[in-house]
Parts: sequence; C-alpha cells; structure tokens
Amino acid sequence: MAELGGCEPYGPEGLPLEQARAAILAALQPLAGAETVPLSEALGRITAAPVRAAAAVPGFRASIMDGYAIAGEALPEPGTRWRLVGRSAAGAPHGAALAPGEAVRILTGAVVPEGSGRVLPQELVQPQGEAITLAAPCGANPWIRGPEEEAAPGQELVPAGQRLGVADLGRLAGCGVAELPLQRRPRIGLLISGDELQPPGAERGAGQIWESNSALLTALLQRLGYGVAARRVVADQPQPLRQALAELAAGCDVVVSTGGVSAGDTDWIRALVAELGEVRFWKLFLKPGRPFAWGQVAGTPFFGLPGNPVAAAITALQLLWPALQRLEGAEPQPLPRLKVRLEAPLRRGAGRPELARARLVVSGDGTLLARLEGSQASSRIGSLQGADLLLEIPANLGALEAGTELWAQLLRLPVF
Repeated sequence: MAELGGCEPYGPEGLPLEQARAAILAALQPLAGAETVPLSEALGRITAAPVRAAAAVPGFRASIMDGYAIAGEALPEPGTRWRLVGRSAAGAPHGAALAPGEAVRILTGAVVPEGSGRVLPQELVQPQGEAITLAAPCGANPWIRGPEEEAAPGQELVPAGQRLGVADLGRLAGCGVAELPLQRRPRIGLLISGDELQPPGAERGAGQIWESNSALLTALLQRLGYGVAARRVVADQPQPLRQALAELAAGCDVVVSTGGVSAGDTDWIRALVAELGEVRFWKLFLKPGRPFAWGQVAGTPFFGLPGNPVAAAITALQLLWPALQRLEGAEPQPLPRLKVRLEAPLRRGAGRPELARARLVVSGDGTLLARLEGSQASSRIGSLQGADLLLEIPANLGALEAGTELWAQLLRLPVF
C-alpha cells in the first residue's frame, strides 16, 4: 500500500468525500496474481488480459433469413427463373457450388453455397415444382452476413481490466471461448463490534439490539460482485478485538469493520488499528458517515465503517466499493449521476453535505422527481428499502422547497 503523503488524519470536520476517495485510491494497487476461470463463473469478474477470437465468427457466409440462395450476385428482375438443386439448413449445408441458373432452398443461419451472392426472401418467390420464379422486386440487400461479422481471427473481444457483463459472456461463448484469465478477487474480512448485539432470532436483553450490519454489508457486497471470506461479531473488548483484527488482516486482502471508530469510551477499534498498523485519516465531512476511518492493519487495507447500518452501507458504497474495484484491477466506476427535482419540500439543517435516500418518480410530463419517504436517520435501514437515488445535498443548503433541482446518484446496476 503506497503512502498517502500529506493527508491530514484528524481534521475537525473530517475529509470531504471526494478527497477521501482520492486518497484511498491513490494508496492502492491491484492485487497480484490471476486465475483461469470457466466462462460460466466469469460474470462480474475482471479480465486479467485481453481475450481474442481464435477463429472467424461465424466463419462462413450465412443467410439472414429463410428463402432461396441463387447463383451469381447480379440484382435479378421479376420473372427470373432458377432450377432448384438442393437445400441448405443450419448445420446441414448444401455441399456443392451453384452454377448459373441454379438455386437452393436456404434457412436462416445456414451456409450460403459457393457461387451464390444473394438470398431471395421466401415471400418474394413463387415455387413451381423443381424451380422458383422471382415474383416481385427484391431490393439491393443480399441478406447474407459475412464470415467475420461477429469477429475476425485474433480480434480483441474484451480488453484487459474489463468487468464482464451478460453481453460479454454471450459474445465470448459465441466466439468459442470456454475459459479465460481473470484478476483475483479481494478476500474481504468483516468485523462487527458491539456489546449490545444479539443474533437475529435470539432473545434480547435490556438495551440489546439484533445485529444487522453483517447481513446488510454481506448482501451489499454480494450485489456488487464480492463475497465475504471471513466474518466475526465481537464484543467491545480490547483483547478479542485485537485478535480478530490481526487474524483477519493475516488471512484477507481487506479488513472492514463497523462501529468502534468514534470517540466513545468503548470505541476501541481505531486505537487498535493504530497499534497494529496505521490510521491514515478519521472522520468524513458527510451525512451519514462521519465516523469513518481508513488505514492499514499489518499492511492490509482497513476500512472502519460507522456502526449505524445506513451510514455503514453508504460509506461502503462510496469508499469501499471503489477501493475493491481498484484492488481487482479495474478502473473504479462511480455510480451514474442525473439531475432530479424534489417532489416535496425537505426539512434539514445546513452544516454537512448529505446523501439522502430517495425513490425515482417520473411525472406525467416526464420530469424526474425524487421522493423521500420517512426518516433519514442513519440508524433506520428502512430508508434504504426501495431507494433508487442518493440525493447529493450540498452542505450550505438548509430547508429545500419542492421542485429544487439536485444531482443524484443512480442506485441501479446495468443489466447487460
């Protein structure tokens, strides 16, 4: 992990989000090592090298539609007649070249025989026993796709460093690729701390809550294409926390914790990280997400997320996710942004920039609206349910009127 250089560790207000993200990304390098993976397991993974076509695809001239392949390339006139000499179907080509005046019945995707430069759509042709006649003008389109329409031999299908999507896998399969070299995915160690935490379904004592951060963050990371390699839920006690941090750092590529990085009497994690490695900066100038810490434990990158679940999820999305992309060898891709207008007034106090959770609504005239529902408290996971947007509210803005235009991050992943 490279040195940050000049990053103020404990500013009174915390680091602005963009500065924090830039500092983290500047400190990270892609993980070493690649692995060969079957195509069926490659969705969402990052290519370690360019993937090229081994042969032309489709590799032959193919008919684009059902019809008749005719000899020659000249545009025929209505009334022209050809003698039928065979049939070409997908996987069962007509084996001989066509001589002048000959034609074959041909189906979509079938090999166009040698000697033919044109396919006549079947609706324009009148069959007459062992012959066919062109009944109407056919137009200039030959209805033949070339042998290298999808790919030429040696053509790059996907570059190195690309995250493979659905369409990529389809094209690679269609070009005969069965396995390919991929970057190693970072192993993530997750540490959840808190004396008050109980597993879901267990009896709650006085002041106890059901632990949700591990389920929330594990699911979020899975949705983003990453798995959690090791997970610990530990009480706020120095020695168990120290041991958990050391073990996760030794066995993982990234250590992520929730809670314990603020300034309370039982917030041990930040001090333990400083003891075992280094805290590079602490606190974000952001709502939700102020108690965030970044550093390293025994050389392993460390992300100290806030304890409140919404703040943990938001900071993971804004800072952990780009870092995981960098470690995986990809250029970090931010969430797409768009401008929206508030559907209703929003009461807030100026002071910190805020990422508010909202639904995307389209009005009758096509205006994109942001609808906020319920409390925006960082402890309320319900504010994440159904959220399409993270509204970017500048620090200097207080109460906002309906119709106020704001930038928003779109919380929808691409399909293809």
